[in-house]
Amino acid sequence: MLEVKNVYKTFNPGTVNARTALNNMNITLKDGDFVTVIGGNGAGKSTLLNAVAGTYPVDSGTITLNGRNLTHLAEHKRAKYLGRVFQDPMMGTAPTMQIDENLALAARRGGSRTLRWGITADEREQYHELLKILDLGLENRLSAKVGLLSGGQRQALTLLMATLKKPDLLLLDEHTAALDPKTAAKVLEISQRIVEQNHLTTLMITHNMRDALAVGNRLVMVEDGHVVMDVSGEEKQHLSVRDLIERFE
Repeated sequence: MLEVKNVYKTFNPGTVNARTALNNMNITLKDGDFVTVIGGNGAGKSTLLNAVAGTYPVDSGTITLNGRNLTHLAEHKRAKYLGRVFQDPMMGTAPTMQIDENLALAARRGGSRTLRWGITADEREQYHELLKILDLGLENRLSAKVGLLSGGQRQALTLLMATLKKPDLLLLDEHTAALDPKTAAKVLEISQRIVEQNHLTTLMITHNMRDALAVGNRLVMVEDGHVVMDVSGEEKQHLSVRDLIERFE
């Protein structure tokens, strides 16, 4: 589904501030893989995700998604194939618009634009049923402004919006890091449920080692801009946080 092959990315090349963030990065995700990515600060985790999303153009190498070469495709053009949830709950929604209007924006993503707006009764009923998945009571607040929601509610709504069109790849960019522990656990549980129900191929960046071990079928560790560990199956199940810390050291 996703192949990142021999990718290099250096920021501020040719200057004293030059920093190689991706150094011959190679990673492949199969259809339905849920891969959690861990690594220290500056290891290249976020740069990898931004390279896949098209936020950062790469210096060399290729990025292929579902048979399409995305390497030189602009960020807005590859957005139709990707769903993304950011670390900041404020980034994934339009705060001055209603919940149903935000969902309508997500539902119309990639479609033809017209002057006609408005949400039909059928669409509202669909959004009502969809929001029940979150189990946060938002299905009864369709006309509420998103800016009035808590961080956890907004992040859960962003997750729903990012997966509404069943993207080829879902990118979770430390999407629970800004939440309190109880809310973070709830959003992570919702994430797992949506990924499983829709059989989504997912790449999740996290600093939380417990989450990295508990979620997904594969765990990848990145250091110095490339993959240094890639485990799955029983090997992943038998890993502990202590094991990961030892491998970090």
